[in-house]
Amino acid sequence: MPVVSRKPSLSSRLLRRLLYWIYRRHGWTATGTVPTPRKFVLVAAPHTSNWDFLYFIGLTEELGIMPHFMAKNTLFRWPFRQFLFDMGGVSVDRSSPQNYVQQMADEFARRDEFMLTIAPEGSRSNSDKWKTGFYQIAVAAKVPFVIGMMDYAKKTGGLGPAILPTGDYEADMAKVIEHYRDVTPRHPERAVKSITGKERR
Repeated sequence: MPVVSRKPSLSSRLLRRLLYWIYRRHGWTATGTVPTPRKFVLVAAPHTSNWDFLYFIGLTEELGIMPHFMAKNTLFRWPFRQFLFDMGGVSVDRSSPQNYVQQMADEFARRDEFMLTIAPEGSRSNSDKWKTGFYQIAVAAKVPFVIGMMDYAKKTGGLGPAILPTGDYEADMAKVIEHYRDVTPRHPERAVKSITGKERR
């Protein structure tokens, strides 16, 4: 069933405006353009601080896009259900016979516009390489993944190129590595040092 769009709640609109004000107040600006069609997996990296989320929302406001994110279905209950949807939340049913990759592929098929944001580093705990879920979803949905960046040295955030996955993860990640090489996270010491586990940045 196609997704019917609705106007976000006042609370979610006010929160996004507040985060955009913080983003601008701290001197951030957007770079790059939004790929078309607006159906892609948005890779959010490096992720080393909770500030990443705040600035990222401000960035998306400047770019004029509404990114989505996955959250377990048990969170979508009153009184937070509608607010989570309005902020871009997409419910994932962990008890479903379909895994989350297929559930997200189905979401892409249902929507005319869908920009699914995933932080491949997972939580900000130490990890030796990226998680591959973002790539699996892009392959299953037959959509590109787009490089998203927040550079704290330059105070610029933006979107890189759209890359259609070939199925060769390491070859595709070689393209990604070059775009992140000069990006400075808020806490460089917390950043995952390798994307595939084989190369070193």
